[in-house]
Amino acid sequence: MKLDFSVLLRDDYPRMIIEGVITMLKLTAYSWLLAMVVGIVLAVIRMTNNRVATGFVAGYVEYHQNVPMLVQIFLWYFGVPTLLPDSVQLWFNMHRSDFLFAAIAVGLAMGAYMSEGLRAGIRSIPRSQMEAARALGLSYLKASRLVILPQALRLALPTLVSYSVLLFKNTSLAMVIGVAELTYATREIESQSFHTVEIYLLSTTIYLGISLLIMAIGAVLENRYRIKTR
Repeated sequence: MKLDFSVLLRDDYPRMIIEGVITMLKLTAYSWLLAMVVGIVLAVIRMTNNRVATGFVAGYVEYHQNVPMLVQIFLWYFGVPTLLPDSVQLWFNMHRSDFLFAAIAVGLAMGAYMSEGLRAGIRSIPRSQMEAARALGLSYLKASRLVILPQALRLALPTLVSYSVLLFKNTSLAMVIGVAELTYATREIESQSFHTVEIYLLSTTIYLGISLLIMAIGAVLENRYRIKTR
């Protein structure tokens, strides 16, 4: 069997691939921002050692780590809108509801993983640092933001990079609700051209390349930060 990659240059295939990559990167960026915000908030809440608050965070983490992300995407796209007022549903429908709900589902789910990575970093920091910061007059939130979290982020950076790659790969699940990202475009091109191997090899190469790029950026940041702290 002879491969013919030139078929991918015909018709609208290049445009579909490029638009799929752009949508994929946008979905990754929005989901990652939400995941980091959620992860930091959950990690800070867990530092309070309040039984109710930490119980809520533990339940949140367990739910998102043990329920398949595909199910969570379906829940957000098909279930949550039915609980919203008609005006809110209309707003989502007018602003690419499939994309928004996919970003929310992936972001909230990966926020649970990010929080666990940050939690591991926080637990590596001596408790005396928080006590010293409070003794200097800093509030709990200021001590967390200025003293604890910067160190925790550095310590958890390798884990956070790994979770970022996992988040990036999980955005491909958004195709099931019609988000026209790279996997969706790949399937459409394959069904039209019948050149399965060529288009899936190209898609695989793109995913691999971006995943390696994320890991490389993480390695650079880790090394750069380590130099600055000497």
